[in-house]
Order: sequence, then structure tokens, then C-alpha cells
Amino acid sequence: MGAVILGTGSCLPDRVLSNHDLEKIVETSDEWIRTRTGIKTRRISGKGEEAYRLATVAGQRAMEMAGVTAEEIDLIVVATISSHMLMPSCACFVQKELGAVKAFAFDINAACSGFLFGLDMVDKYLRADREKKILLIGAETLSSHTDWEDRNTCILFGDGAGAVVMGYRDEARGVVASNLFSDGNLWSLLCMHAAPSCNPDLNPPQHPGTHILMEGREVFKYAVKAMEGAVLDLLAREKVDLDTIGLMIPHQANIRILNKLVSRLGLPAEKVFINVQKYGNTSAASIPIALDEASREGRLKPDDLLLVCSFGGGFTWGAALVRW
Repeated sequence: MGAVILGTGSCLPDRVLSNHDLEKIVETSDEWIRTRTGIKTRRISGKGEEAYRLATVAGQRAMEMAGVTAEEIDLIVVATISSHMLMPSCACFVQKELGAVKAFAFDINAACSGFLFGLDMVDKYLRADREKKILLIGAETLSSHTDWEDRNTCILFGDGAGAVVMGYRDEARGVVASNLFSDGNLWSLLCMHAAPSCNPDLNPPQHPGTHILMEGREVFKYAVKAMEGAVLDLLAREKVDLDTIGLMIPHQANIRILNKLVSRLGLPAEKVFINVQKYGNTSAASIPIALDEASREGRLKPDDLLLVCSFGGGFTWGAALVRW
């Protein structure tokens, strides 16, 4: 009994940026990118495709699947690090666009783990108030924070949004448990500075800009180990055998991280959903986009045990189990 996913939805920008397109922007090649990341294309927002607009469409599609109207939504939570404004929140813009007049709304910032952290929080909200209907969204326009002259990062990121509608059900399904972690000591390995401050005393020395900064090799090392540990610890705590997992949806960071994680866990490839080749790393939108695709493709059957895990800037990481 607990927080059940009633519907899923996603939205991707129209523009497709291929590896061959990137060859014209930075010194790289399609083969180099595919070999190191597994990514072939990613989506890039254009005019009228701000994070809140992508989030709104994803939310509408999730509500349609769930059979829930905007007036029935009590809470909107958006996980994002790339809202087009600092204030109001991306979630408040979504609330306005949907006409969700009853809902209160706010954003959460846990980078690539944002949707996973939100899933745990929504589960607790619904256990406290079983009448609520909650819209949880991961939405990013990382193209607005990408250094297009840095071939080590610009090849990785894309834009998009994914959403779920959640409610409480007295059934043997829903969120089973979560296992979440953070380590602020390692922030500098994967970070993104705010815009220069109006108070010069609060600016870092030699402000590096507002694009994503990443020490790729160090992040890789921590990411695999952290997600593996979070998954195994969660399975042990809940007394769940890995063989009983119906499907795993990991954060779609890059194929090397995914392959290493899957290998260390010993999961067969058919039990892992991967779409990083199409969309790249969409941060907080990564898991809900993949979840929507997996759901609509029939990869999840009733009573399947779904495993999700993620790793992102902060550092933040974790894993969760959901009975479908």
C-alpha cells in the first residue's frame, strides 16, 4: 500500500542535434562520441520550448494516461537545475499553464537525482495525506548551461521533460522503498555556478560562467560505485533478490557508466532500459522520460518490480524500488 504511479508522460524538443552536427561545432567525431558515450543524438530546445513548457506538456500527457484533470491535482513538484527563471519556480509556471487552481507548487534541486528524490518525497506526502493527487516532473533545458566550445561536456547533454501522476492506493503496489545519499564535499567535480552576483563580494574569484563544469573521469569513478552501493544496500535492506527485478531504469548518463553498472550488478541486458543513445543526458528528466517510454512500449507489466537509480551533482545519488 502506498504511492502508485497512475500515469506517465514525456515531451522532447523538436530539434535533433546529431553527432555529425557537433562535428561542425567542436573538434570531435561521430565515432569518438559514440564510443565514449553511446550517444547518437540529443534534443535541443528552440523558441517556446523553455523547461516549464516541456514540463507542462509532459504533465498533460501523464494526466491523460491517469485520467486525472488539472483541477484534481493538489501538488506539483518539478525537479530541475535549468528553469528559465530563478523566481518564480518552474513548478509555478507549470501550475499556471495547466490551470491547476488547487495545487501548490515548488521545485527541487538535486541535479540528475532530482526525480528520484522527488519520488521519495511524494511517497511520504501521500502516506501522510492519502487523498492527494500529485504531479511529479523532471524537466531540463541543459542546452542553456552547456559550454558549446568544450567537447568533453557539450556532447553529453540534452533537453526534455518527463512526468508522473501519483496517488495513494490500498493495493500491493507503488513505491516500496528508497535509499538516498548526498556528499557536498565533492561538489567541485560536477557543478554549475549561478550568474555573477550583483554583490561583487559574493562572486567567486574569476567567475567561470554559468555552464556545467565536470571532471569526467572522477565523476565516472564515483558514479558507478555509488549507484551500485545504493542498489545493493536497498535490495539487502528490503530482502529483495536481484533476480526478481522486472526492469531497471538507471539515470541515462552515458553508456560506459551504464554498462559498468549493469556488469557489476550482474543484470541481464533485457532487464535494463536504455535510451541514452537518442536523448543524451537530460539530468532530472532522464528517468521519467525513460519510464514513460518503457511504460508505453509495454516493458512494464502489472506487479513487475521496477528498480531506478541515479547519480548527479552535489553529489547526490540513490535507488528506489516500485511495484508496478
